[in-house]
Amino acid sequence: MMNKNLAPVALVVAVLTATLAPGCSDQGAVKPEPAAAPAAAKAAAPDGSSASAPPLVSGRGDGTAALPPGHPPIEAAAAPSTALPPVPEGAGEGDTALTWTVPAGWIVEKPASSMRRAQYKVPGKAGDGECVVFYFGPGQGGDPIANAQRWADQFTTEDGGSAAGAMKTSTIEVGALKVFLVEVAGTYKGGMTMTAAPAVAKAGYRLLGAVAPGPDANWYFKFTGPDGTVNEQRDAFNLMVRSMKHGAS
Repeated sequence: MMNKNLAPVALVVAVLTATLAPGCSDQGAVKPEPAAAPAAAKAAAPDGSSASAPPLVSGRGDGTAALPPGHPPIEAAAAPSTALPPVPEGAGEGDTALTWTVPAGWIVEKPASSMRRAQYKVPGKAGDGECVVFYFGPGQGGDPIANAQRWADQFTTEDGGSAAGAMKTSTIEVGALKVFLVEVAGTYKGGMTMTAAPAVAKAGYRLLGAVAPGPDANWYFKFTGPDGTVNEQRDAFNLMVRSMKHGAS
C-alpha cells in the first residue's frame, strides 16, 4: 500500500513524465520545435489579406525594388562609360605624328586634355575663336563622316533644328594625304566641356573642320568662332591644313 504522504508526489511525477515524453528522441536529446514562420510572411496587408514576404534584394538590380524597412538605400549600378580610352604614352609622336605650320597671329595655348594635341586662340574683330587639334590614339576617333555629322549636330538653325542639312563637305589632297573638310554655321551649342557646367549657346557661329589620316589614326582639326572671325581667318586655316605632313617636325 502506497504511503498517503507520497501520493501527491507520485501524481506530479506522472504528469511531468507524460508531458515530456513526446519531445524526446531515442538518444535522450530534446528535439527542437519547428521554426516559426517569418513575421513578415504572416503580416497582414492593409486590406486584411495575407501579405507575402518582401522580395529579395539582388546586387544586380536597378535599385527600384522595394527594400525591407530600415534597409539602407542601394545605389543603382553606374551606366557603362562611353569615354574613349586614354591615349597611350608616346602615341602620335615621332614617326606616328602629324605636323603642320601654325598660322601667324594665332596664340598657342596649353591643351585642356591629353586628347588635344594642340589648342589655339584665334583673335578676330568679331571676337576670339578657337582651333583645337584632336588625336585619340591608335585606331581611335571614328571616320570623317561620322565626326562631321557630330560637329554639325552641335549647331542649330534659326528654327531650332539641326544644321546638319546645311553642312558642306569636300575632300582635298595634301601631298599623300587625303583630307576631309567640313563647314557648318548657325547657333553653336558647344561640344564636350571639361566641367559639369552646360555649354552656352552662341548665335552667329561657324565651324571649319578637317580630318586628316595620320600614320596610326585620324587627326581632327576643329576651328570654331564668331562668323566674322572664322571668315577673316579662313585663309589662315586653309594654309595650316595644306601644310600638314607625316612625321615629327
